Amino acid sequence: MPLVAIVGRPNVGKSTLFNRLTEERTSIVHDQPGVTRDRVYGEAIWNGVSFGLVDTGGFVPDSEDVYEKAVREGVAIAIAEADAILFVVDVTTGTADLDEDVAAMLRQTNKPVFVIANKADNETLRWGASDFYAFGVGEVFAISSISGMGTGELLDALVDVLPESAPAPNDDGAVRLAIIGRPNVGKSSLANALLGSERSIVADESGTTRDSVDSRLKYHGRGIVLVDTAGLRRRSRVSENVEFYSILRAERAIRECDVAVMLIDATRGLEAQDIKVLRQAADLNKGLVLAMNKWDLVEKETNTARDVERAIKGRLATLDFIPIVFVSALTRQRVQKLLETAIEVADRRAQRVATSRLNEVMLAAIERRHPPTYRNRYVQIKHVLQVKSDPPVFSFFCNYPKGIKVNYRRYLEDQLRTAFDFTGVPVTLVFRQK
Repeated sequence: MPLVAIVGRPNVGKSTLFNRLTEERTSIVHDQPGVTRDRVYGEAIWNGVSFGLVDTGGFVPDSEDVYEKAVREGVAIAIAEADAILFVVDVTTGTADLDEDVAAMLRQTNKPVFVIANKADNETLRWGASDFYAFGVGEVFAISSISGMGTGELLDALVDVLPESAPAPNDDGAVRLAIIGRPNVGKSSLANALLGSERSIVADESGTTRDSVDSRLKYHGRGIVLVDTAGLRRRSRVSENVEFYSILRAERAIRECDVAVMLIDATRGLEAQDIKVLRQAADLNKGLVLAMNKWDLVEKETNTARDVERAIKGRLATLDFIPIVFVSALTRQRVQKLLETAIEVADRRAQRVATSRLNEVMLAAIERRHPPTYRNRYVQIKHVLQVKSDPPVFSFFCNYPKGIKVNYRRYLEDQLRTAFDFTGVPVTLVFRQK
């Protein structure tokens, strides 16, 4: 698919244009400059032509700020990847020195460049857009990203210069992985280690990643969609509007994924907030993997990993079915093992158990330990059926569904897990009147 990069100085409306063209609210929009830091990818279609879009952070040359330096690198990568470039400027402020710096960089490319005179919300402002021809980089289009005015003419011209799309790869069976966790535990570093490229900005300060960033990769022929999310923290500690929106995006990533990989800083250990987020993902019936990152920094003795795993399982209580992998995103130690584990969890989440085998195992387990009586009457479970997979849902048909209490429900779930290996997969048990 052809790729179009959106570039420009901070706060000219790049993310608003991105959201307008993709018809989604994928990029965070805020009046504060510098909100977009990572490259955010999306897809648009116009007149039957599909193309990818990449939203970049605001370009600031010569800055020593760690984020602005990383954004400059991201902009350069996006321009190198793109087939065409949308250079966004603000018609309400006119030409600026930072605009000229961006234009100078774009004049060195041989790719089609469209100058987007954004915020042209009235006739006077639209006439003022002609000033941007002075940059000498391409045709100028006066538009309003908020209202959509002028975007049709822009898209008509854009799709005319894009190369034809290559046949789309078969994404059937692709596993969607969301990397979640508290700020500064190494989520972006892990994503980069898996991808083998500096796709996400990495810095020592917490809270660097604000948008959720999707990446695609293949692992032994298996399609993977990797989501690097903003760090999750308790809402009471969120004071900045932008960070609040980032948390909403991370929560949405959990809702849309197949498997959530919870990343823990091994030097700090499992905390209450981590368990809370794991429970949230489990309640949404997502596959779960727990990764202990920065394992290379932990002082080790004999059986250290075993002892840490036992301690974590003890704290997880009813979530002790989650597999634990000890990794280092920095040294890439066991990152492939982590990916393999996540794929295995996704496959278990999608498995369907034969009805005959299911009843053979579960009715025998019920015979070994009968349900408690309900109002002095025996509770009898006569039949078990898997009604859904991905995520798995099992129906137990009995005479008194209300007689199945929490402890017995957990017993049946444990029996299911032991017999059919649902490691890392929350299972739903439904009890129906026979």
